[in-house]
Amino acid sequence: MNRIVHFAYEYDFLSNFYSAHVVYEGVAYASVEHAYQASKSLDLDQRTIFSFDYNPNLTAARAKRIGQEIKLRDDWDKVKVRTMRELVLQKFSQPALKAKLLGTGDAYLEEGNWWHDIFWGVCHHKMEGKTCREGEHRPFGGNHLGYILMDVRNLPVL
Repeated sequence: MNRIVHFAYEYDFLSNFYSAHVVYEGVAYASVEHAYQASKSLDLDQRTIFSFDYNPNLTAARAKRIGQEIKLRDDWDKVKVRTMRELVLQKFSQPALKAKLLGTGDAYLEEGNWWHDIFWGVCHHKMEGKTCREGEHRPFGGNHLGYILMDVRNLPVL
């Protein structure tokens, strides 16, 4: 089976950092990452800083860093996977991105990383000359983003 284990270069469109406008609860965001970080809070003022209209130059990487400081909503662990799935589905409903996702065929999609994201991805310990902060280890992680992407790709009507 073909495997795509890094959402960069020709597969950068699979990354949540990829520029693709999405709307979450009526507010436009520059990427899935922006919207996901905003969804961590129920405070509309906190969410606003991630919005495209309020901050069109906010990068996805910066949004992620800001989102790490947000007080999480009480139900976050219950809603985060569903929220991510909804955002990914919206992103890949856009015709050009839909075609790219379908173009991955039946490849196994793995959000490989070196920064030890073992919930959404799989940490490979070393990648692109960078090393994770944990001690040396074999690749491991839940790959929830990869599974969401494969599920969305396989929907009969994307």
